[in-house]
Amino acid sequence: MLSNATPLYMRFMKLIGRKTVKSEKVSAPKMKSASTAKAAAVSTGEPTHDEVAARAYELYLARGSVDGYSEEDWMLAEAELRRR
Repeated sequence: MLSNATPLYMRFMKLIGRKTVKSEKVSAPKMKSASTAKAAAVSTGEPTHDEVAARAYELYLARGSVDGYSEEDWMLAEAELRRR
């Protein structure tokens, strides 16, 4: 699967903090305490990194996969998720 991944997709995965490996697997950066991070996100109403990354990627796709707007997509995704 990774062999057909576009350079654009690979760049996006690096942007959101995911690392690719030599095999078919994709790994995420390790967190000290995932349950604590989730509890903090829920208690403060802040969206998680993964939620923002997923929404930013949706915005990127909706724009037609045009490069150069990653920061704008990220900020818009955070704002949308905070309003929910």
